[in-house]
Amino acid sequence: MSSSKPVTSGTQLPICRTCGVQYGKARADCPICLDERQYVNWEGQQWTTLAELRAGGHRGRVDEEGPGVLGVGAVPSVAVGQRALLIRSPSGNVLWDCVGYLDDDLAAEIEKLGGISAIAVSHPHFYGVMTEWGRAFDAPVYVHAADREWVGRPDPLIEYWTGDTHQIAPDMTLINAGTHFAGGTVLHWSSDPEGRGALFSGDIFMVVMDRRWVSFMYSIPNFIPERPRVIRRALALIEPFSFERIYGAFWGRVVTAEGKASVRRSATRYMRFALDDDPS
Repeated sequence: MSSSKPVTSGTQLPICRTCGVQYGKARADCPICLDERQYVNWEGQQWTTLAELRAGGHRGRVDEEGPGVLGVGAVPSVAVGQRALLIRSPSGNVLWDCVGYLDDDLAAEIEKLGGISAIAVSHPHFYGVMTEWGRAFDAPVYVHAADREWVGRPDPLIEYWTGDTHQIAPDMTLINAGTHFAGGTVLHWSSDPEGRGALFSGDIFMVVMDRRWVSFMYSIPNFIPERPRVIRRALALIEPFSFERIYGAFWGRVVTAEGKASVRRSATRYMRFALDDDPS
């Protein structure tokens, strides 16, 4: 297996300090943070780079998050603070979601674990430095076409898929749940080591502090609830898939049992608090 490439191509490109998304050239603002689902830093737009983050003492972090699943992040955390997940499958490792950090040591550690065959990202807030990751491992980066406008550093490695589902490996299927963002995506892994199926949801189905439940938000930091009709569509799309575990966006945010039932009862609870006269 060839080793990962040195992380050099984008070390000086701008990264938004608030959302952690890297852009292909200097700009005055971050469109992702200007959107009502995110926010601009209270002191105004601020930028950093991979080179600056490394010089400031950031390092990679890799820890177990579940059977066959490793969390991948940074210490200290960058921007939103999410961690990615390395799914170790016999058909090839997949990196689910991304972070705003990468260095040669972290890339080498991932390479020792089998490298990365593909990268898939749930929504724009977690794009991070996904192009840098894709180039380092020569791996395709899957983004739903409905969110194409939010990609800050376009690259031929990015594959824009369409429709409701897309299979990226024999045992892995992307599902366009559509909550949070129009292209909001979850990933189903049918052959997890426990043999019960696992769902990787990022913020699309957000694993909450009571880890028996998830929630559905149009904006998490600004507390804008998702529309009931969008949630109903998402539930219909995941109905054919079986899963016990749900891996959320942050360290330790994992539903370990009855995952599908958890999504169903969470949606039922959510609808109880929705407006009675909702036209959806």
